[in-house]
Amino acid sequence: MPYQSLLKNLQERNKLSSSELKKVERVKKTSVAETMPQLLVKLGLCSELDVADAFVAEGNFEKVTSDQYPLEMQLPEAVSLRFLKNYHVIGLSHTDNDITVAMMDPEDQFTISALSLMTGKSIIAKVGLLSEIDAALDVQYGEDRSKMDKLIDDLAVDDLGEEDLEHLKDLASEAPVIKMVNLIMQRAIETRASDIHIEPFEQTLKVRLRVDGVLQEIDAPNVKSTAAVISRIKIMAKLNIAERRLPQDGRIKVQMIGKELDLRVSTIPTMHGESVVIRLLDKENTVLDFAALGFAGRHLQQFIDVLSLPHGIILITGPTGSGKSTTMYAALKQLNTPERKIITVEDPVEYQMEGINQIQAKPQIGLTFASALRSIVRQDPDVIMIGEMRDLETARIAVQSALTGHLVLSTLHTNDAAGGITRLLDMGLEEYLLTSTVNGILAQRLVRKLCPACKKGTIAPPEIVADLRLQRFAPAGNIILYKPVGCSACSNTGYRGRLAIIEFLPMTDPVRKLIMAHEEAGAIQKLAIAEGMQTLYENGLVKVIEGITTLEEIMRVTSEA
Repeated sequence: MPYQSLLKNLQERNKLSSSELKKVERVKKTSVAETMPQLLVKLGLCSELDVADAFVAEGNFEKVTSDQYPLEMQLPEAVSLRFLKNYHVIGLSHTDNDITVAMMDPEDQFTISALSLMTGKSIIAKVGLLSEIDAALDVQYGEDRSKMDKLIDDLAVDDLGEEDLEHLKDLASEAPVIKMVNLIMQRAIETRASDIHIEPFEQTLKVRLRVDGVLQEIDAPNVKSTAAVISRIKIMAKLNIAERRLPQDGRIKVQMIGKELDLRVSTIPTMHGESVVIRLLDKENTVLDFAALGFAGRHLQQFIDVLSLPHGIILITGPTGSGKSTTMYAALKQLNTPERKIITVEDPVEYQMEGINQIQAKPQIGLTFASALRSIVRQDPDVIMIGEMRDLETARIAVQSALTGHLVLSTLHTNDAAGGITRLLDMGLEEYLLTSTVNGILAQRLVRKLCPACKKGTIAPPEIVADLRLQRFAPAGNIILYKPVGCSACSNTGYRGRLAIIEFLPMTDPVRKLIMAHEEAGAIQKLAIAEGMQTLYENGLVKVIEGITTLEEIMRVTSEA
């Protein structure tokens, strides 16, 4: 059977399951026009990159990167653009005897034979990504307009009245609008974005993606299509498209370019329409492993020791978007054994985990953190996870649960670990309850990781080494500091992925004494540092010296800097 080794490679790398293989084989029997690799991408079972990498892994083909496509046409005029677009092939270079082309499917013998016949030359095939080949064809053949522009041409949009709901529903179900929304989502997945921001203004509609914590603008639909695009997203999330005056929340489950994604949708009314934010939760790429998250050395051991205690409270603090939830789920994964009953109350439930009872808080019907917690305690759990300690009532029930033999995990919004103690005291929690239940407080921030493919190192200047006292983390030899460069692997940003910098404050007896004496957060922090705690800033500097991130990133996220 053709493509046997390609399919086997995809299965070995867990990019294609047995059931998915059967599905694509069934579809292939009825689809003569498309080859197996094209179907894999079209059905959303594999990404373009997975298919290209599988061809390369077979050892027969070389992969072409986006910067290798020439700007000028390399094929004779006898080869039509329609043919090239249909079969996703583009000329790279030519000699008197042969032509080198990039193909989405370099094993497609029909296309290779047809090209050879049309040009009278032998064909050397390399493998390229489908979207990159199509974009390069637009450049070579003078159609250098974005896919979004072309979709806008297909869409007949008039200014819609507020009450013209039926027209809006019809428009939101038209192919160009569906393609626009899919294109935005596909771009977000390809760039590893965590959020999509769709923001309407008077003259424009802006679309921005948050990649590795930083927003970047992308091609957006025409402002006239705003209502249709937002209605399409609301229909997908099963929201009320007639309600535009109140905020709404929903979820979308999609399978796209080989990934199963859980999307959280939030809409709020603004001056010029509804602003939509979509949070992308990629189940496959979520690594719930402490080492991969950035935990190492003494911090990791202290945190695991505290997790192994039978009862007490563990708090994770940091601002919004600092990775608290991911760390919490990594802790739950470690605790999730058949001997333990774990119940969580969250708003919203971000990751669904097998073996853990997860409750979605619904304040509008009276299911708040506090009311859910009262019922949870009667369910005989060993571990309780509270999404966030928002008020005194929730904090009091958490403390009572810890005192009655439960292990409680929760989050707080504070800048550092010591600040978590003063926040609980400010809420109105008594000192003696706090000191007898809290086992440890973890503070964290997320920093971007340098792209390993293009980072560049230089010896740190002596004045920087002295100013930041870097020698305490690397006593011997020169210190190398790395800078971001940018390449195709990291979309020319110089960074790829994120990890946590952390500080962990264990509840020792000297710390308890300071809390009972009503000392402020600064004094508690000083004592913790004297006892060996590494601050967020210092933990960041260690990761800078290890070549994982940059000084600029640490300065960006830590107040100490």
